[in-house]
Amino acid sequence: MADSLEQDNTGIGVHQAARLEKLKKIEALGLDPWGARFDNRTFVGPVRELAAQVRFCKEDGSVVALPDFPPPMEKGQSDTSELRAAFDYKAWKASQGPGEEVGPIVRVAGRIMLLRTAGKLFFLNIRDWTGDIQIMIAKGHVPDEDFDLAKLLDFGDLVGIDGRLGRTNTGELTVFASKLHFMTKTLEPPPEKHAGLQDAELRQRMRYVDLTYNTDSLHTFLNRTKIVHSIRATLAKHQFVEVEGPTLHTIAGGAAARPFVTHHNALDMKLFLRIALELHLKRLLVGGIERVYEMGRVYRNEGISPKHNPEFTMIELYWAYANYETMMDLTQQIIVEAIEATGQGYKLKWGDLDIDFTPPFQRRTYSDLFEEHTGLKTSDSEGIAQLARRLGIVTTGKHPDVIKSEVFEEKVEDSLIGPIFVIDYPASICPLTKRKAGNPDIAERFELFIHGMELANAYTELNDPILQEELFKTQLDGMEEEDSMAKMDTDFVRALRYGMPPAGGLGIGIDRLIMLLTNSRSIRDVVLFPLMRHES
Repeated sequence: MADSLEQDNTGIGVHQAARLEKLKKIEALGLDPWGARFDNRTFVGPVRELAAQVRFCKEDGSVVALPDFPPPMEKGQSDTSELRAAFDYKAWKASQGPGEEVGPIVRVAGRIMLLRTAGKLFFLNIRDWTGDIQIMIAKGHVPDEDFDLAKLLDFGDLVGIDGRLGRTNTGELTVFASKLHFMTKTLEPPPEKHAGLQDAELRQRMRYVDLTYNTDSLHTFLNRTKIVHSIRATLAKHQFVEVEGPTLHTIAGGAAARPFVTHHNALDMKLFLRIALELHLKRLLVGGIERVYEMGRVYRNEGISPKHNPEFTMIELYWAYANYETMMDLTQQIIVEAIEATGQGYKLKWGDLDIDFTPPFQRRTYSDLFEEHTGLKTSDSEGIAQLARRLGIVTTGKHPDVIKSEVFEEKVEDSLIGPIFVIDYPASICPLTKRKAGNPDIAERFELFIHGMELANAYTELNDPILQEELFKTQLDGMEEEDSMAKMDTDFVRALRYGMPPAGGLGIGIDRLIMLLTNSRSIRDVVLFPLMRHES
């Protein structure tokens, strides 16, 4: 933090000590430095035609006295962005005499982001979660005790203001204060602008500081909520219902991933934090909930990278009597409508890269892409094995399709600019997927890739209990159980025996989608509180 290196003889930073001293002075004024309820943050509509007028306020202190408030006329929330949108300055100005201004009455609150004095004036910039607005506090136009209070304000303090909205001579939209309310004293100085605000670890570890002083970060997370809301709204159009499944599983099924393991003392049994949502949602299909989804946290005990966090958010959904082509259409709709919800066009920047989300998204088969980028047929197991060894991939004891999949990851995925649906995967690596009619070696599965990053995974779901049980029993050659999706779940097989309708299923990594739609290059920049090492 900016001031913490310089210490006084008590061990407290000198700037922190100064803030503590101001805290005592605020208390001495008979005020609560931690604020109180602040109702009616409202925008009060244009004052009556003949209401008293306020002239431009000059920075040299020559300000015409503010009149008493006229009675409220129209009310609505006064977040600063809404104030700016609601205040039609041109129409308002046209109704005034030369050099005169009549402003609507407002009540605003926020954090002080800029503080300067000019004679008998204080100028503040305060910020709420929608933006900044200037405040002018003039001696003689607020009670004397409020002007004394203004002398005790610090960068970062939270204040409330009653006043009249207008513009200064320089044209800056400003609230001319008539009353100052103290909301919260900030005891820690803000981070140093460059070293603090740009330090990735500081921003992630102290997200409260990051959100306070980095408007880009705040906008990213507010856009995250818009995207999540949009996804739910899109699914509601198709009559999906949202459910909450268990996060503690007896079997770590539904994905190829290493789980976090825990123990339930009362039942004396090992449990796993869920690595996927799939198998419980499919049980609900059996139970007759024909369009169902869950959006929630899943946990994978694996590495951390710009694309991976051990705890992340995903959505899985299942649609009875649909297939993977239905899921492609739905995936595209979800993404396009999420982009529209954030007010962006379909052509977005992602770092130095470009992404064109203009529908329809491209569709290519796994085998065509494999041949295009390797020069080998997917049936050429020996040639693929030789290429794998040249790429440093271990081939001993592995199923040929596992080797093929690892070569695909190395040679093909990074070149997939997208958005591109890669369809029709080898069936042997898709144990929960229905086989393609007339070609049992191909699974009706797609993955959506954008700039080499997998964003979505979908199947025509396997609902044959006999084949499903067989696939659970026959693990892929050379794969540990925790690396395979095919983990034996006898209750799930039993559920299938009661009859699951043919269905399409889809999983989307929410954090990765938000990365792409908010121009964030690391998953840790779109997760509010990413997992971090202990602070040293």
